[in-house]
Amino acid sequence: MKIPVRYNHVGYAPESAKIFFVNAKELSYGGLAVDACFFRIMKVGRGVDGVQVYKGRFRDGTFEHGGACGYSGELLWSGDFSTVREPGDYTIQIWREDRIEKEILLFETAPFTISDGWIYRQLLANIKSFYYQRSGVELLPEFAGKWARPMAHRDDAIGFHPSMQREGMWNAHGGWYDAGDYGKYIVNGGVSVAALLLACELAEESLGAETEPCRNQLREALLGGGAETGDGLKQYSLKDEVRFELEFFLRMQDEDGGVFFKVTPEHWDGFISPKESDSLQKRMILGKSTTSTLNFAGVMAAAYRVYRGSDAAFAERCLQSAVSAYRWAVARPFVDWPHNTEGSGGYGDEHAEDEFFWARAMLYRELQTRGSIGGLTAAELRPQLLEDMEKLPPKFGVDWRDTQNLGWIGLALQDQDDELRNSARHTLEKTAADIIEAQKHDAYGISLSKFIWGSNGEIANHALTLAVVKRWKKEDDASCSHGNGLSLDFWCRELLNFIYGRNPVDVSFVTGSAWSSPKFPHHRLSHSDGVTEPIPGLLVGGINCDRQDMHRAPHYPGELAGFSYTDEQCSFASNETAINWNAPLTAVLALLCC
Repeated sequence: MKIPVRYNHVGYAPESAKIFFVNAKELSYGGLAVDACFFRIMKVGRGVDGVQVYKGRFRDGTFEHGGACGYSGELLWSGDFSTVREPGDYTIQIWREDRIEKEILLFETAPFTISDGWIYRQLLANIKSFYYQRSGVELLPEFAGKWARPMAHRDDAIGFHPSMQREGMWNAHGGWYDAGDYGKYIVNGGVSVAALLLACELAEESLGAETEPCRNQLREALLGGGAETGDGLKQYSLKDEVRFELEFFLRMQDEDGGVFFKVTPEHWDGFISPKESDSLQKRMILGKSTTSTLNFAGVMAAAYRVYRGSDAAFAERCLQSAVSAYRWAVARPFVDWPHNTEGSGGYGDEHAEDEFFWARAMLYRELQTRGSIGGLTAAELRPQLLEDMEKLPPKFGVDWRDTQNLGWIGLALQDQDDELRNSARHTLEKTAADIIEAQKHDAYGISLSKFIWGSNGEIANHALTLAVVKRWKKEDDASCSHGNGLSLDFWCRELLNFIYGRNPVDVSFVTGSAWSSPKFPHHRLSHSDGVTEPIPGLLVGGINCDRQDMHRAPHYPGELAGFSYTDEQCSFASNETAINWNAPLTAVLALLCC
C-alpha cells in the first residue's frame, strides 16, 4: 500500500512546528480538491485511543513552493498542527468530506510521539553507533548487548603497502571503521571528529556545571561519564567516544610529522565479520598526503580546546602534534593522495587549500593566547587567513573534500580577534540565509541542488550550519515560531524532518529509529553478526539520483530522482552507512538538546 502522508515518523518536540504533507495523487480518491479534505490529530495509547485533539484544513503547496514536486512527481498539500503540544503518542488521519456519506476516512498514519525526549533518545543512539564502529577491541555485552563481538583487526603491527616502498611495521591500533567496510581513514574520520568536537565545545559552553537533573543527564551523556540507555546498556559519553578515535589519529602520525592516509585490507571484504576478515587477508598502512596531514592538524587543534580542562597532558599532546603536522604540510604543499581502491575507498582530493584554511584557523585560535609553539605564531598565520577568507567562501555544509566551513566556524567561535570573528559570523549568517532560501522553495523544505551519494549527510551538514549560527544569532520568538524570516531553529528542524521520514520514499533513514527505518543497510558489521536487526543509530546515505550500483540490480521504487533509494544490502549507492554522515546528525541532535 502506498502511504500518502509525509511526516516525521519518530516525533516532534512540543514547542516546535509540526508540519506534514499529503501527496494528493496517492489518496484513495483521485482528483480531490484541497478543500474537499481535512485532517484529524488523534491521541493514542492506554485509555485514550481515538481521542481527537485537533482538526485542521490543508493548503496547496509547501512553504513557498507550489507543491508540484519535480523530483518525485507528487502534488503536495500541507497540514499544520503546531498548536498540539501535550506530550504523548499520536496519529494523523486524512478525511474526505462527502455530501452523501458526510465524512470518509482515507488514511491513518502509524503513531509518532510529541515529546522533548525523542531527540535525546536519538542522540544516545547516534553516539552509541560510534562504539559499534570501534575496531581492534572487544565490544562488551554490558555495552553492546546482542551486538557484542570479539576483538579483531588489532592493527598494532601492520606493514606498509608496496606502493610506499617502506619496510617495517606500524601500530595503527584502534579507531572507527569508516562506513559499511572495514577501512579506517584519516580524511573521512577527520571531518567526522571535527563535527563531534564542535558539538562537545558548544555543549560545554551551554551546559557548564549544570545541576538540574535533566540537563545534568545530558551533560553526562555528552561530556561526562556516559549514560545508561533505555535498554539497560551502558555507553560512553560523546567526548570519551571521540577520544577513542583521536588516539588512533595520534598513532597515524609519522615521526616526521606527516600523517598516513588510511588503513586498508588488500582487497574488499565480503559481508563477513571482522574476525573472519582477520583470518583471510592482511591489512596495511597506505599513503601519506598533504590533505590527510592538514585534516589531522585541524582536528588535533580542535581537540586541544575540548580536552584541556579534563586532561591537560592529552590536550597538549594533541596541540603539539597539530603544529608538527602543519609544519610538515607547509613544507610539502601537495603530496598526492594514494590512488588505490583495491580494498578501500579513495577519498581523492586534488585541492588542499581548504584544509590549509581549516588547520590555520584552528591553530590561530589557540596560538593567540599561547604565543609560539614550535616556532609557529598567530601573527604568522593571520595574513594567510585573510587570504583564505577571500578565496574560500563557505559552502552550505562541510564534506570530506571541502572543509573550509570548519575554518570559518573556528574563526567565528574564537574571542580574541574581533575583526576576524565578526567577519566570519557575518559570512556564515549569509550562508545560513541562503540555505533557508533554498529550503523555502523546495517541495520538501530541503536545501539540496541534487541528490548525491550521501545526500542525508549533506542535509545533516546543512542543518549543522544553521545550528551553529543559531548559537550567536538571536531571533525573536515570533520569527522562530513558524519559519518567517531567518528562523534558524525552525529550518534546522525541517531538515531533520526529512531525515526522519518526511520524504518521498517514506523512510526514517536512521536504523532502529522508527517502523520505517532501514532493515538491510550496506554494512558489513550488521550483516555478519547473526542479529536480525541492524546495528541501531546509523544514518544511511539516502536518495542518490546517480545510482552507481545499478550493476548490482537494486530495486529502486521509481525512475524519478526522488525515488533513488532502496533498503537493500546491495545498494551501496543509497543504503550504505558512514561516520561522516552520522557525525553531523549527532552534532545537530546534541545542539538541539542543549
